[in-house]
Amino acid sequence: MRKNGILFALFISIVLVLAACGTGSEKANSDGDGKKKLRVVTDAAYAPFEYMDKDKIIGFDVDIFTAAAEEAGYDFEIVNVGWDPLFAELENGTADVGLSAITINDDRLKSYDFSVPYFESTNKILAPEGTDIKKAADLTDKTVAVQSGTTGADAVDALLGNGNEKVKKFENNNLAILEMKNQGADAVVADNAVLEAYAKNNPQENFIVIEDKEGFESEYYGFMFPKDSEMEADLSKGLNAIFDNGKYAEIYKEWFGQDPDIENLKAQQ
Repeated sequence: MRKNGILFALFISIVLVLAACGTGSEKANSDGDGKKKLRVVTDAAYAPFEYMDKDKIIGFDVDIFTAAAEEAGYDFEIVNVGWDPLFAELENGTADVGLSAITINDDRLKSYDFSVPYFESTNKILAPEGTDIKKAADLTDKTVAVQSGTTGADAVDALLGNGNEKVKKFENNNLAILEMKNQGADAVVADNAVLEAYAKNNPQENFIVIEDKEGFESEYYGFMFPKDSEMEADLSKGLNAIFDNGKYAEIYKEWFGQDPDIENLKAQQ
């Protein structure tokens, strides 16, 4: 009897130790309110939305997510993993949120969840001054550089045909623009804010940005989540809070120098 009592006491001690270890592990992955600390993955090569400033990731997306997460009560860490890996991380559950100027579309909605939209975008064309390109249809006989896996790449594929060797696809927009600078492409197609920022910040390169509202439809960015994520509702609520309290407009104006159309964003919900 005594021997069994000692064993029982030892068993209880082990259970308590294991329970304490489990509690410590949960606390290590949570903030002070018991909410999980989020792993947010991005491709930090897409100024002005997310890019590297020395060893820090900054950009419009980062500021918007920070404000929305604060409203929702989440702590988080943003990690630069690259474009294709961020989709893989969300699919296999090693990340909680994708934050990288990600367009909400039907194809992605099959595999991922999205927050309410936080940015309206259209694809535009970057080309050298003096180009004869005036609209999207003029690209059909040109060599065009794009970032693979983007809606810009999809739009060019639709214009020139899938598998067309004149569509050059790169890991990021910086490489696509470099290809045009080296005269390996006639134009680059990408999101308007990205191309406008590049042309503005590099006036010596004499590139122009061409708009074609009829050739390229509006798109909307959202925070991307694994399917059935519990965080989506919280962060969508956080976005709506910053739409209403003026914080979103403040951040938007800081990055783009104009007021946003918040009512249009809300209408897309």
